[in-house]
Amino acid sequence: MIVAGLVLLVVGAADLVRQFVERRWIGYLVVAAAALVIGGLTDAVLPAVAALAAGAGWVWSMPDRGESRMAFWPAVALGAITAAAVLWLGDRGPAGVLGGVWRLDTPFGEVSADLALLVLGVVAFLLESGNVVVRAALAGEHAWHPAEVGFAGPTAASEPSTPRPESSAPGSEPSASASAVPPPAAVPAPLTGGFKGGRLIGPLERLIVFLLTLATAYSLLAAMLAAKGIVRFPEISRDGETGARAEYFLVGSLVSWVIALAAAFLVWWSVNA
Repeated sequence: MIVAGLVLLVVGAADLVRQFVERRWIGYLVVAAAALVIGGLTDAVLPAVAALAAGAGWVWSMPDRGESRMAFWPAVALGAITAAAVLWLGDRGPAGVLGGVWRLDTPFGEVSADLALLVLGVVAFLLESGNVVVRAALAGEHAWHPAEVGFAGPTAASEPSTPRPESSAPGSEPSASASAVPPPAAVPAPLTGGFKGGRLIGPLERLIVFLLTLATAYSLLAAMLAAKGIVRFPEISRDGETGARAEYFLVGSLVSWVIALAAAFLVWWSVNA
């Protein structure tokens, strides 16, 4: 469990640094130092080093701008690593300096230091790393995306240019080649705008899904997911015949929900294993 928690914490913290810290190298040094300190306090220095290696691989393979080098497969590999760590290593019990003095009683029972670190890592991953995975999934499917998300979406420069008709003398009839050119209105306008605030809505949505799933509040969870579809319906209904916004909404939402549900299942599995 300590391995899974450290890996998710390092990956999530690295993505938060990429998003919010201007001098990234300073943020990366802070993340590395914090991971080594936690590893030392919990007698898990080697897992901390392994987590730093996993974080470096994540930052390299899942860039915060542009398409991912390996689509969203690094996220699949990360999920397999954390699940295997929980399955085979489990909760070690009190370990290190922190394990000897740690005690956290909750209404659900005592929470071990390993479990608390796992929950912290999961929350850190859901905040920004989830957005990275969603963007990689959308880019891998070549789905339409609004310009404010940060992708190089379709623009006017990417559209086929309309040839200008040859100039003719005043009063003369236009040439046949000029009359064959469709009017500007016939060229489809680029898909721009829509779905604003996704960078904030996504993390909040994943945290709510994560908490409601752990609390077994499935009716509230279903109501929230249905409400999102209702709120977004006017935006999706402007698709016309392309279906681009609907695809964007479905792919992004489903990937985000799967991440949150998988995180909740990982914590549930850790508690009940």
